[in-house]
Amino acid sequence: MARGVYIHIPFCHQICNYCDFNKFYFKNQPVDEYIEALDKEMELATKKYPESFKQIETIFLGGGTPTALSPQQLVKLLELIRTYIPMSSVTEFTSEANPDELSEAKMRALFDGGVNRLSMGVQSFDQELLKKIGRTHSNKHVYETIALAKKVGFRNISLDLMYGLPGQTMAQWKDTLEKAFALDLPHFSAYSLIVEPKTIFYNQYTKGKLHLPTEDLEADMYDVLMNQMEAHGLQQYEISNFAQAGFSSKHNKIYWENDEYAGFGAGAHGYLAGVRYSNHGPLKKYMETVNAGELPIVYEHVVTENEKREEQMFLGLRKIEGITHTIYEEKFKESMHVRYRHVIENLVSEGLLEDDPKGIRLTRKGRFVGNEVFQQFLLED
Repeated sequence: MARGVYIHIPFCHQICNYCDFNKFYFKNQPVDEYIEALDKEMELATKKYPESFKQIETIFLGGGTPTALSPQQLVKLLELIRTYIPMSSVTEFTSEANPDELSEAKMRALFDGGVNRLSMGVQSFDQELLKKIGRTHSNKHVYETIALAKKVGFRNISLDLMYGLPGQTMAQWKDTLEKAFALDLPHFSAYSLIVEPKTIFYNQYTKGKLHLPTEDLEADMYDVLMNQMEAHGLQQYEISNFAQAGFSSKHNKIYWENDEYAGFGAGAHGYLAGVRYSNHGPLKKYMETVNAGELPIVYEHVVTENEKREEQMFLGLRKIEGITHTIYEEKFKESMHVRYRHVIENLVSEGLLEDDPKGIRLTRKGRFVGNEVFQQFLLED
C-alpha cells in the first residue's frame, strides 16, 4: 500500500545550470493539456491499484517548478488531486516553490487547495552565486515571499540551500547560513553540488570551465553546516536535512524508510506493489500514452528480495537515527547480522558506523563519506 504521492510538474520559467530533472522551458508548452493528462493518469492508476490509495499520508508537488503554473492552473491541479486522493488521511501536502514566482494569488490557491508545507529553492543568499547557478530571484524576493506565506497561513516552510558551488568561499557559505537562520524557519535542506550529465554545469566541467571548491573545503562547509544547525536548535535527522521538533519531512521519510509511493507526471518515478517504475519523460509521448487510455510507464522493475535489503540499508542509513533491528527483522524475518555482520563490524572498527541493541547508524565521521558506506551493503545475487 502506498504511503505517499509524488506529482511532477516539469515546467520552469528559468532552467538552472545544475538541474538534471525532467523539465521544459514554460513558454509555448501545453500546460493545460498536461494537467488534463495528469487527471487521466491518476484515474487510470487509482482504478488499477485501488487498495494502494486508501491511506495516503503525504503528497508532494515537485518539478520543474509547480509555482510556474498560473493561479487558475494551480486551482485546477489541486481539484483533480482531491478527486482521486482521499484527503482525510493526508497529514503533509508539500509544494516546491521559487521565491520570485509566488504571488499572493498563487499562494492562496495552494493554501486553499490543501497545501500545508512549502519547500522553497533559495540555494544561496549571495547574488553573484545565484547568477552563476542560473537562479533569477533576489534576497528581497525571499524575504517578501516568506512574509507573505506566513500572512496567508503557512507555518511549515522549508528552504533548500547549496554548498560546494562554483567559486563559493567559506565566508559566503557562513553568510548564507546566517541570513537563513534570521528567517526563523522550522526546516532546512542543504545539499552539496553534484555535477550531473545533461546539465549546463556538466558541459562547462568537461571543458575545464567550472571551478569548484576543493573536497576539503566542501567537507569543511558540511562541518560548519552541522555545527550551525545544532547551535540554532535544528536537529539533523537525515544527512542533508535539519528541522525543529515536529517539522521533519514526512514525505521524504517514506523514501528513506523504503516504503511505497505513487509517482505521477512526465518523467516521474514510483514504487507500487513491489515494482519500481518510471514514466515517459517527453511531454508528447507522456500525453499520447495516457490519452490512449494507458499508464505512461516506460520502465518497470520487480524488486528482488536482495534488492529490498540493499535499499533498506542504504536508504535507511541516510537517517541520523539509522535502521532499527526491530524494523529490519519485521521486514525480512532475519537479523541484520545474518547477512551484514562482517560489513557492520568493519565499518564500526573504522569509526563510520555505530551498532548497539537498538540498531545501526552512521557516526558523525560516517556522514562525510555516506556514499562509500552505503556501497558496502550491496549484495551479490
